[in-house]
Amino acid sequence: MSQLLNALRETLVLSKLSFHNYPRKGRKLLQHGSCSYPIKNIQLPLQGGLEVVTHVKSSHMEKASLCDGVELEAWPHVQTLREFPREELFAKVVMVRFDSTIFLGEKLDWSSQSALRALYTIKFLHESGAKVILVSAWSMKINPKLLAAEAVADILSSVLQLKVAALRCISCNMPLERKDLQKADILLLENLSNYKEEAANCSKFAELLSSEVDFFVNDSFFQSHKILASTVGVARFCYASMAGFSFEESLCQLKKTAKTNKKPYIAIIGGGNLNNKAAALQFLASRCDALVFVGQMSFQIIHALGHSVPPNLVELESQKAALDIVQFAHDKNVLILYPKDFWCVNQHLPKRLDFLPVHGVLDGWLPVDLGPSSLDEINSLVTNSKKIIWIGPVKFWSSSPYTGGTSKLAQMLYKQCQCECEITIVGGTACEAIKNESSSVSSFNMLENASAVWEFLKGQKLPGVMALDRAYPFEIDWNIAYSDPSRPLVVDIGSGNGLFIMGMTRKRKDLNFLGLEINGKLVKRCLDSVHQSGITNGYFIETNATSTFRSIVSSYPGELVLLSIQCPNPDFNKPEHRWRMLQRSLIEAVADLLASKGKVFLQSDVEAVAMRLKEEFLKYGKDWEQHVIGRGAPMYRLMLSNATALE
Repeated sequence: MSQLLNALRETLVLSKLSFHNYPRKGRKLLQHGSCSYPIKNIQLPLQGGLEVVTHVKSSHMEKASLCDGVELEAWPHVQTLREFPREELFAKVVMVRFDSTIFLGEKLDWSSQSALRALYTIKFLHESGAKVILVSAWSMKINPKLLAAEAVADILSSVLQLKVAALRCISCNMPLERKDLQKADILLLENLSNYKEEAANCSKFAELLSSEVDFFVNDSFFQSHKILASTVGVARFCYASMAGFSFEESLCQLKKTAKTNKKPYIAIIGGGNLNNKAAALQFLASRCDALVFVGQMSFQIIHALGHSVPPNLVELESQKAALDIVQFAHDKNVLILYPKDFWCVNQHLPKRLDFLPVHGVLDGWLPVDLGPSSLDEINSLVTNSKKIIWIGPVKFWSSSPYTGGTSKLAQMLYKQCQCECEITIVGGTACEAIKNESSSVSSFNMLENASAVWEFLKGQKLPGVMALDRAYPFEIDWNIAYSDPSRPLVVDIGSGNGLFIMGMTRKRKDLNFLGLEINGKLVKRCLDSVHQSGITNGYFIETNATSTFRSIVSSYPGELVLLSIQCPNPDFNKPEHRWRMLQRSLIEAVADLLASKGKVFLQSDVEAVAMRLKEEFLKYGKDWEQHVIGRGAPMYRLMLSNATALE
């Protein structure tokens, strides 16, 4: 502790040097928080009447869980454009990965909230003074007119009411240059569908895409289950990576499906391929009161329940998974509802249609739609529900032209939506049915691409989400944490049992001390000690500081004067692992947020670790130098002293 007291008495370990040619970056570069529920609405107006609904965080003392004990490990709280300081966007180059299916269809659906939010993302950036580069992949299946980037640029210019210019640099393997940014308000790069490096997440290709780019905004949520150069790779080369308005809202809607805040909660499940979706079905069974099967999967469930099913409708690879789901639902006391009758077509006389009971589907007859008894039973269940998710099409074979059951189900849900029932619709077919049968879709949570949703329900981490910067999930009331939050702040990363913080709070009453520790039990013990001791200048937060340091400290009203990392030790038996908390993102955040004469104190009981800590600072400082200076920001240099000389 003597070394650290010396550091506080002006002994330099690491400090910012003043550069008169470059303005110092604002301290609140990345704000804290991300959306969570309960919510409070904030309206962001846009020409044409768009209102973007954003969300205010709950108390930071609440447990960071998705809901009811479902941990957020697979769903980090990501940085969002909504919470990014708008003034930091001015004169910056921002790449937006947009969803081509929203903007480039033959007819733009302005009733879609996704379309309005996606539009707002681009307009918001432009009106904030940023230079915007658009990037996406598209095909002629979306719109036959989409061939050259110039044609797409014309469509986007019409939609945005701004000049969008196509820029050819990828095909020439030429990095974007600053002079190219003057060609139009907004630039569009070439069609990524033409480059195999996109799907391969090629690092060099990602670096080419992100040349001259300061910030990356991902607004294509439904590509987030894929590992692409334009959604994952580019994040490595940009100064900050965040979610756009459409991405953020889709993520929030998806998280709502896991909540059990309203009961009864039922899941209406269509489509097939049960074996691949077994984990997702078990998750739904763990959250819902009833599973209603309305697609090809229903035959696998019927078979697992011991009822006869025509052999041609049974998926042999799904039998064990179906049995496991039935048993899991039984153990959880979850109702399983399957169709009791079907409209069937005679395979030998295609124009002959009749409805048959589930146990009476004869050879030569093929189920094509839900029968009347099945729809009545579903309607009874829907009418008594307070929360519903419909995912997957009401189809029993892929090319079926029969949509009567789909339409009737959409009508049921629209009626129930008027009764304060929270309803989420997932998948293109289901969303289209709701649009056709509803006078307004604003009351529904609409997620038009099911692939990312199924991956979420399986418990998979979505690469496009994981690539974004992290934000601490809860708002911190610094007035509660400290008696005077304007005092200079000392942060100890990996505060452990808190002995250092507790000792320092008594020695330096003129400073506030914050411990960031990943072990929740230790944090609780430290907070109890703070309360019992009546300490008003010490506080502890449970978090992974490697990813959340910036969002936490950037919200502090006073200056950060000292950061300490002492004996980092995630694995006591493997000294080579001890420096792994010192990631590039943390080093850059420290450099941004330190006061002009702030200091960093690094200490380890293992010489190799101490040297590696130093090397990490030097390494990331060198790699980042030209990019930082090029954008007119300050560079922070490192001067190290022998620790023995400080005593």
